[in-house]
Order: sequence, then C-alpha cells, then structure tokens
Amino acid sequence: MAEHADTSERMAALSRDFDAIVEANALVAVDDEHDPEGASTAFERAHVAALLAQAREHLAELDLAVERLEAGDYGRCEECGESIPAARLEVRPAATTCVGCAGGGVERRR
Repeated sequence: MAEHADTSERMAALSRDFDAIVEANALVAVDDEHDPEGASTAFERAHVAALLAQAREHLAELDLAVERLEAGDYGRCEECGESIPAARLEVRPAATTCVGCAGGGVERRR
C-alpha cells in the first residue's frame, strides 16, 4: 500500500528531524526560560513530536484497514453497515464510516 510506505517514510524523516533537534540542543546549554532561542527550540521539538505522533496514529489506522481488508470488512461503514463509496476510500483509505455517518449523523441512514 503506497500510503503505508509514504507514512513510514514520513515517520522516519520526522524521527531524524527530532533526533537532530535533540542533538543540537545537547551541544548547547539551553535554558528555555531565559534563552530567546530556547522557546522556539522547545516549540520546534514539540511540533515535530506531535507530527510524529500523528504519523504513528495514521500508520496504525492503515494497519487496521489492512486487517479489515483481510477479514472482508473493508469498505463497509461501521455505523450503518452501508458501503463506503470508492471515492472516499481513495482519499481516506483508513475510513471506517461513510460520509453521512462521519458527519455526525446529518445524512445518516436509518
């Protein structure tokens, strides 16, 4: 699955970025509270960590989608049981609900 590979590559790049930030901070005495650069470094570190967490979550969702595919449940809405349109699955391969159910029931079928 191409999206799985892309997400794995993004995670590897973010991990390298995070490690580089941590390594750069280790070379300099950083006092986030008093150093004008410290706050931006802390923000950058937190931002990269958040992006990495999002990528990990997306990868886990893709893994679950593969499990649903293997079980024969892929493409079926977990809420209403209807088929999830192919166009939605192309955009969001890990989608577990149809658009109506994902929208909070505005168009939910009964």
